[in-house]
Amino acid sequence: MSGTVPDLNLDAVRRKVAAARVLKVAGRVTKVIGLMIEVIGIVASIEDVCLIQVSENDGQPVLAEVVGFKENNYLLMPIGELGGIFPGCRVIPCGRPLSIRVGEHLLGRVLDGLGVPMDGGTTNEGEDYPVYAKPPNALQRRRIADVLVTRVRAVDALLTCGCGQRIGIFAGSGVGKSTLLGMIARYSNADVNVIGLIGERSREVLDFIENSLGRDGLARSVLVVATSDQPALVRLKGAFVASAIAEYFRDQGKNVLLMVDSITRFAMAQREVGLTVGEPPATKGYTPSVFTVLPRLLERSGTSRNGTITAFYTVLVEGDDMNEPIADAVRGILDGHIVLSRRLTSRNHYPAIDIPQSVSRVMPELVSKKHLELSGKIREMLSIYEQSEDLINIGAYAKGSNLKIDSAIEAHEKITDFLKQDPDETSTFEETLMRLESLFSRQ
Repeated sequence: MSGTVPDLNLDAVRRKVAAARVLKVAGRVTKVIGLMIEVIGIVASIEDVCLIQVSENDGQPVLAEVVGFKENNYLLMPIGELGGIFPGCRVIPCGRPLSIRVGEHLLGRVLDGLGVPMDGGTTNEGEDYPVYAKPPNALQRRRIADVLVTRVRAVDALLTCGCGQRIGIFAGSGVGKSTLLGMIARYSNADVNVIGLIGERSREVLDFIENSLGRDGLARSVLVVATSDQPALVRLKGAFVASAIAEYFRDQGKNVLLMVDSITRFAMAQREVGLTVGEPPATKGYTPSVFTVLPRLLERSGTSRNGTITAFYTVLVEGDDMNEPIADAVRGILDGHIVLSRRLTSRNHYPAIDIPQSVSRVMPELVSKKHLELSGKIREMLSIYEQSEDLINIGAYAKGSNLKIDSAIEAHEKITDFLKQDPDETSTFEETLMRLESLFSRQ
């Protein structure tokens, strides 16, 4: 059989395919109880996004996510408000989990918990990144070898952090964690900051941006804000969206500083979702899924083949109890923890870092032997002074009774002055090391 093959106009074919109406399987709402929406007639997976049409004329749909199943029914939770939903509403599955648009255009922007701009702009540029992603393969993670300079003396000298390390900041309310986060975000040598404010009061968002972060800090930062009045799923998504944005910049070869404030409110949002689905409460009311989702989030930061994500996660401890369930679980996952003390705050000591209770697990691999010895000596003196403080204050200790206590008393004021730092004060890593050495140069 002979003949010629006719030329095909592929552009015309593509236009017809794009304009073709695709048959979509739609379900319907059968029941709404609290925040739970029961749906029948769809096919979807856990974490898939669905659109719920709230009016016959195709008005603005309500986003919802599949969170579970009950017999033949799908259980959805709204990513937004429930208003307008009624039995019989059409439900259209999107066939995929939530994704966001990422790119360099996000720098200096403030986004909500779903990645939508709060500052009036758009995010049509960039590329799509999945909100949920797997952590890097453990064998493909580079070892932590470079110091992340925070320019906070207490951290750089005694709790030295590395690029790709994950650190927890454990604090009660009102002890200066937002101020410390702002100092690190402004002064660190990271290329990009990604800051997730999860479950914060609405009033505190602008305060953090203007007072703690500042204009210069905002210019190289991306903020993801999910305030306490937002639904539980939005608060959950905020932490995952912040992680996804940090992963994008890491994949571009940058050293990224990720801050999430706070993991406790993230865990509370997951507890709310778990209880709504029907999970039994376990430790202090937290459901088992809370302790499953924590490592899924926390393990996404760290090193990869291309770049690093150094992460600071704040943990709001209830009643200053450092052993409550979330604090205990997070401390076991991360590579170090910084404890902020209310006792130091009452003495006007800022940043209120309790050095003997804090630790950086990678510091021995990053600093010189001399640096490590000097930091250990300060820790020892602070611990000795703390144990003997009551005797010293009431005058019951006689000088000369114990040489170690004598040395701790003599050095205490100089060490305290070294650890104190105003929010507007910076100290380079070299300056910090010089001052650290000078503390003992005359002894």
